[in-house]
Amino acid sequence: MSDAAQPSAAEVRAAAEAVKAALDRHLDAVERRSGQDDPAVYAAFDELAAAAEVYDELLYDTYDEVTPFEIPGNEALPAYAGPEEPSALSVLIRRDYTVAEPQRLLHQAQRIADLDPDAADEAAGGGADAAAVVGTSVHAALGVLFGEFEPDEIASRHKEFGLEEGDSTLWVAAGDDPAEPGEWLSAPFDQADPQRVVCRFDVSAVFDEELGDDDLMESLDHER
Repeated sequence: MSDAAQPSAAEVRAAAEAVKAALDRHLDAVERRSGQDDPAVYAAFDELAAAAEVYDELLYDTYDEVTPFEIPGNEALPAYAGPEEPSALSVLIRRDYTVAEPQRLLHQAQRIADLDPDAADEAAGGGADAAAVVGTSVHAALGVLFGEFEPDEIASRHKEFGLEEGDSTLWVAAGDDPAEPGEWLSAPFDQADPQRVVCRFDVSAVFDEELGDDDLMESLDHER
């Protein structure tokens, strides 16, 4: 940042005063809240986070100093705006893996294909050598593995299949009415609305630093 573009000391001071005022408004909203989901508390929280972020940036740009505050990022879910008593639910799950041991994956897929040739036909596109393809193609092996086992079983046995876990998240989203059979299969995630997420559970190695190795790496990021 050039000297001409640097904020002044007065701007930093004004940002600090804005944080103090936002703190007062947040505490006042908390003390006066009408219930667990009081929108005034959420609004005051957002204002406080925004003010703290501005102050943190100005402080760093001017004095090369930082605050001890952890400012929520844009990845946080917005305030819940769904029905109070949902009549339908959608559960959205993402689990990331890396293929840590390709040979183990291929071996396990080949074993499945030998026991169930139909699984190999579907994963490898059929043909007389479909079972052989499964043992040499990671793409086909993954098709066999995820076609044979439920996602939860793969998650609990991932090392056995040569996979290494990455981050995962589970969203429980509220709906107005149950979907018709086949209604969303062509685009299953297009209608995921963060404002209808009732609760969210994340698992990530990043939580190791906060919780320690003996704690569960699970956080409830958004619960209503």
